[in-house]
Amino acid sequence: MSTSPNFRYVTLADQIQENIAGGMFRPGDRLPSLRKLHTRLGLSITTVHQAYIELEKRGQVEAREKSGFYVRPLSAAPRALPQHAKTRSGPSSVNINSLAQTIISELEREDILQLGAAVYSKELMPLKQLTRIMKSIPSATLGDFMSNYETCAGNQSLRRAIAGRMAGQAGSITHDDIITTNGCLEAVSLCLRAVAGPGDAILVESPVFHCFLQLIEDLNMRVIEIPACPEKGIFPQDFKKSVDSGQVAACLLNSNFHNPLGYRMSRENKRAILEMALKQDIPIIEDDIYGDLYFTGPRPSTYKSMDPKGMVLYCSSVSKTLAPGLRTGWVIPGKFRERVIRSKTATTVSNAGINQEVTARFITTGAYDRHLRTLRNHLKNQASALSMALHNHFPRDIRMTFPKGGMFLWVVLDPDINTMDIFHKAHEKNISILPGLICSSSNRYKNCLRLNCGIKWGPKMEQGIACLGDLVKQAYKGQKKT
Repeated sequence: MSTSPNFRYVTLADQIQENIAGGMFRPGDRLPSLRKLHTRLGLSITTVHQAYIELEKRGQVEAREKSGFYVRPLSAAPRALPQHAKTRSGPSSVNINSLAQTIISELEREDILQLGAAVYSKELMPLKQLTRIMKSIPSATLGDFMSNYETCAGNQSLRRAIAGRMAGQAGSITHDDIITTNGCLEAVSLCLRAVAGPGDAILVESPVFHCFLQLIEDLNMRVIEIPACPEKGIFPQDFKKSVDSGQVAACLLNSNFHNPLGYRMSRENKRAILEMALKQDIPIIEDDIYGDLYFTGPRPSTYKSMDPKGMVLYCSSVSKTLAPGLRTGWVIPGKFRERVIRSKTATTVSNAGINQEVTARFITTGAYDRHLRTLRNHLKNQASALSMALHNHFPRDIRMTFPKGGMFLWVVLDPDINTMDIFHKAHEKNISILPGLICSSSNRYKNCLRLNCGIKWGPKMEQGIACLGDLVKQAYKGQKKT
């Protein structure tokens, strides 16, 4: 696929970053001169220079006056990926809500550095454009939205806009196949109610987004955790062993840029897992909220796009890509549409029509896709900068992921370290992290933490990571003394 001339520098930056990661250029190495790359690649000197500036923003290289660009030195050797834990578990009850709520309530402070939350910087949101759209809606129309309930299925303009954007991502759908929701989590909740009941076992990838566990607990369901490979996700052979047990009522899976590991499953593995689920009539609830936040290449595939039977209930929202305060999400529930509608009617009835209308207008003007291109680049830069800061400020033996999209890094510390202790000490320093303990129902991941790379990089972030690194090093010293 050809790259627009305006973005050739990004493609070149990606290639050089891959070469750095692959060891072609080592920390401290001088990169080829602008003129040398210009001659070798046939690109303009301006394009090559923009690529180096892009890498500088990502924290990969540094400019030295009158000397050129160099791979940024690391204070330690490159970190290894987390190991793939292969132990599967049978159905188990969930009991994390009280602990999770304590952690989440402490993440809600506005004066804290949000390394633990699943948010991206306000400065990166197109708030002025959204405000202009709101102001452009006639007063009479706004009055109609405020004085009436929106239909249960949702704003028709928004559903048409979503159906248009999802051509090829969700099979052959129309706006009538879509139901809007109050964010993605409500979509997942409605789907769980539609396909399972109390006592049923829900299969999830492990570690898992803590809110999924909280939902499962509140609905008196059980969970089956399949440990995920940090690079490839769950393997089809592990999935088969679980579904062949006859204990799985439904699956709840992140299809792209898993929270918290950040991996993107291959299309082949998704297809294999879907075929096994379809063979046994097991529904898959697909959370694709991060699917549009890919760093390179085309948008990754979805389970929904390969589903011929309507057994995939696809969930997403604009909370991570546009503005969380819009609370605008949706579900494409396939053959379970009537059950989801009935459950929504009995709970929220409908969602705010004004917010849906603003979102619809932002999408249909093309502004949404333009915004996503910019946002993806920012997130990629911030993930690189965060990764580099962890290299420089954390102990040498940590393991960590590097996401291919989304907004999270998963960090694994020494097995004897409890990140709940670090969470409390970091909170005293006005820094939030997400302890890995709440990403499982079985006390796994006590020595892990999830960090958010959605925050715009700057001195405050660098200082925050340095402070967090000091706390981790102190924990290591304390562990050695005991």
